[in-house]
Amino acid sequence: MDGKMLARVSAIVFIAVAVTATAIEMARHEDAPIDQIVDPAGAETIDPLRAELIRCGGIGEAGPRDPSCLRAWAENRRRFLAPGARPAERLPDAQLPRPATTSPAPAVPLQPEEAR
Repeated sequence: MDGKMLARVSAIVFIAVAVTATAIEMARHEDAPIDQIVDPAGAETIDPLRAELIRCGGIGEAGPRDPSCLRAWAENRRRFLAPGARPAERLPDAQLPRPATTSPAPAVPLQPEEAR
């Protein structure tokens, strides 16, 4: 087999794999998001503020621009900072990726004016 034929066969195999992977991904059924799963037995006990805070935590960067999220966060601050306030329960931990942390820059001592 010469180089041209090998390149053509490789391109065809690559395209076949890409089409197969795309078809598999499109046929996959999406799992329901966690905030849409409702327990009918515990539906009466769910705090609407808690549900809204979970929703706001899941929408990412759109949260600070969403008026209902801003109201929910203000109400949560009011409840948290009220005198004698105690949280009823913790919110579930978000499954968001944590940003990579970088090591802090080394401290550079400042030199006095007369040493310059």
